[in-house]
Amino acid sequence: MNKALSGIRVLDFTQVLAGPFCTMNLADFGAEVIKIEKPGTGDGSRIFGPFVNGQSGYYTLVNRGKKGVAIDLKKGRDIIYEMVKNCDIVVENFKPGVMEKLGYSYEQLKKINPEIIYCSVSGFGQDSPMRDLPAYDIVAQGMSGMMSITGYPNTPPARVGSSLGDVSAGLYAVTGILLALYNRERTGQGQYVDIAMLDSVFAFIETNIVRHTIGGVHPTRVGARHPLSAPFDIYMCKDAHVIIAVASDHHFAKLCEIIGQPDLIKNPKFDSDPHRSENDVELKAILEKFFADYTVAEAMEMMQKESIPCGPLCTVDEACQNPSILQRDMLVEIDQPGMGKVKITGNPIKLSQTPPDPCHPAPLLGQDTQEVLRDVFGFSDEQIAKWKEENIV
Repeated sequence: MNKALSGIRVLDFTQVLAGPFCTMNLADFGAEVIKIEKPGTGDGSRIFGPFVNGQSGYYTLVNRGKKGVAIDLKKGRDIIYEMVKNCDIVVENFKPGVMEKLGYSYEQLKKINPEIIYCSVSGFGQDSPMRDLPAYDIVAQGMSGMMSITGYPNTPPARVGSSLGDVSAGLYAVTGILLALYNRERTGQGQYVDIAMLDSVFAFIETNIVRHTIGGVHPTRVGARHPLSAPFDIYMCKDAHVIIAVASDHHFAKLCEIIGQPDLIKNPKFDSDPHRSENDVELKAILEKFFADYTVAEAMEMMQKESIPCGPLCTVDEACQNPSILQRDMLVEIDQPGMGKVKITGNPIKLSQTPPDPCHPAPLLGQDTQEVLRDVFGFSDEQIAKWKEENIV
């Protein structure tokens, strides 16, 4: 089946998470992603667990569907230059300046292929005054303000439970690349895409920015609740917590009927969303007193009948059994060489004509070197053999 990015070739110099997450999404939609790794060691994430027969599940997830080529970037410059001539996209997430020192900066590669789209993902961006500083996800989360609004008021700030800095940067990298591809279709010109983890997480804290810049508020930690709406939190039932997300007077009126207090919406403390938010502690106590007599399933049944947004608070293993997750192929099975059949995350982008295909295995280190160099880029077997003897590939 033709895929949305069929015919697009990506030279992938990425490692660990942010960059590989970007190129994984391109591969899911049919791009030919050629992952370049260091001979002998490969991507640094190959040492991250969980492991099956010595192979990394972490690496497998974000490198599925790619072709694996092992080339020494210091010795193999002429090989890379030839490959760039026949590629559409280059993606890298080294520290700023590394690719330039190696001879692979955008300015250097666009001389070889003026139509190349070159995407760099880094901690702070190429022109940032902090560009030379190292950064991991937790650094970006902390500096962006994200951690200051995550957690409960009387506890230390908390990191969001997934690597939001890496994943958000990877998603913005995909967006930037696709925009550049579309522009190239119109103009014939490639361009440079500069993505920073700090920028990406900062953008993800959305309304907290305007609450500060426009509203004069200094957002801080409010736990699971929403800072602007109520009831919008987790509420204890007889057996566990239920999530209730009410952001309209209509839904609140329905909730008041459910708990047997229809006049509560007329109370000045609760007659509008801002007032309910101001008096959230008192409102939560009222709701939890009622739901203490009901299980989560019973509470949800009552609210769902009135179309009130609600849901269970699931663990990861419970989420993996969610009927919606399963129906929408958000858990897919791949047959990974050396690991056997394993389940990994699917792709949330659903296209009717060119759907994603995330069910391909990740490459073993250098497994496609011979095939790619010979069949895709036209190097001879003799030349490749010589490079192997010289430890270039």
